[in-house]
Amino acid sequence: MTLWHDYLDHHARARPDAPALSDSGGTCWTYRDLSLACDDLGRYLTAADVQPGDRVMVVCENACATVAALFATSQLGAVVVPVNARMQAPEVDRILDHAAPKVVLLTAADSKDAACHADRLDARVISGAFGQLAVLESQKPGSAEKDPVSQELAVLLYTTGTTGDPKGVMLSHDNLIFGGGASAKLRRMGAADIVYGVLPLSHVFGLASVLTASVMIGAEVRLEARFSAERYYHALRSGITLVSAVPQMHALVMQYAKEKGLEQLGSPDLRYVSSGAAPLDPDWKRRAESFYGVALQNGYGMTEATAGICATRNEIGDPDTSVGPPLPGVELRLDESVGGGGSGLGEVCLRGRNVMLGYFRNAEATASVLDAEGWLRSGDMGRFDAAGFLHIDGRSKELIIHGGFNVFPPEVEAALNAHPQVIQSAVVGRAIKGDEEVVAFVQVAAGDWPDPADLRRFAAGQLAGYKRPARIILAESLPAAPTGKILKHRLLAHFADQFA
Repeated sequence: MTLWHDYLDHHARARPDAPALSDSGGTCWTYRDLSLACDDLGRYLTAADVQPGDRVMVVCENACATVAALFATSQLGAVVVPVNARMQAPEVDRILDHAAPKVVLLTAADSKDAACHADRLDARVISGAFGQLAVLESQKPGSAEKDPVSQELAVLLYTTGTTGDPKGVMLSHDNLIFGGGASAKLRRMGAADIVYGVLPLSHVFGLASVLTASVMIGAEVRLEARFSAERYYHALRSGITLVSAVPQMHALVMQYAKEKGLEQLGSPDLRYVSSGAAPLDPDWKRRAESFYGVALQNGYGMTEATAGICATRNEIGDPDTSVGPPLPGVELRLDESVGGGGSGLGEVCLRGRNVMLGYFRNAEATASVLDAEGWLRSGDMGRFDAAGFLHIDGRSKELIIHGGFNVFPPEVEAALNAHPQVIQSAVVGRAIKGDEEVVAFVQVAAGDWPDPADLRRFAAGQLAGYKRPARIILAESLPAAPTGKILKHRLLAHFADQFA
């Protein structure tokens, strides 16, 4: 069986001097350097009695040391549990309790938030070819228990919990290899590519579609610990050939350029830009392509499907705003009983090598989404167009029923996002007596707030009456996950004073 880390081992032997990684702290590693770092950290983990099947939790932000921790764990047959250091203490502790790791590694030298967690957990510092890490050998009851996990299990990823409590998604070596390989093939990646790694490695998008794809092909990854529109802009003008991001990142870098009086990125090297984790709308897509000077490819994925499900292969200027056809090897079908039979709209169900093994220590949750034939229920509502391309119309749990009519948030968001003073928006339903009202949260730039009445008129010109927001709340920032994805489930509470 081919293992996730075998690709790193191959390039370390075949191309030891090829650049592999650099990070925002100034560390630069070749594939030989990365391999030696993994070996050195592996010796520590072995001394700590890490055995196949044990969990090693890595509290991190993007850095070379993070990658060493991921692969060193895998090389020992242990299961890596990447956790974003920007999570709050209760969130980290819930994962610590549930995953019961043998060892916790924290990238304290590369992340002030990881350093804070290291301090409160009383972790000690170790150093070596991997750099410097804080480490805690877990003292929690039950941490030494051997869970009956499959030898195929490589990574345990805890979801951000946008629809409930976080769950541990079990991804196999083959899941990661399929996801990374599909991404590399889709992007026509080669060893000469330089990939911008701003998506967190603790998230499946960054782990599978960016890091794994790059290591499989032997490309270089320039890691960025945190998104900054300014750093993103300058990085993409400094040799980067591929970038994957979420719409919020694209929107913020375009806003940064606009404030500097710049209309285009002007990079001679950039050849591939993709967007995922949220829908596109036609006007926004046109503006993004004009800014980047290359086609903006859209995609659809989820943690439980190792990031990749569908992706576009469009030319610049193509008005298509679908998420494209399914990736080769992925089967899709729609359960129209969820969307109102016969409407062509239904819950997206999928099957393939990308589908997770299940949820860790949660057989009930696994059975609720994954059937005996391997079909995974996504919770997302979709429809196919005449070309067989999938369009996502929102999560089934995000569907707003207002006055007896179905309102899908992406449609309302697209209408608002077309306004020139809107950076991005998020639409949710709010329960009121006997109904749900449509509420829009709109991010705008400081000093450039639109008139609310004008924004309402603008939206009214594009939306049927029942789809128009009852409330539009303007803000300079919206609560977001480390990936930049807006946390819709937090919006109503975050802006509770607006409803008093």
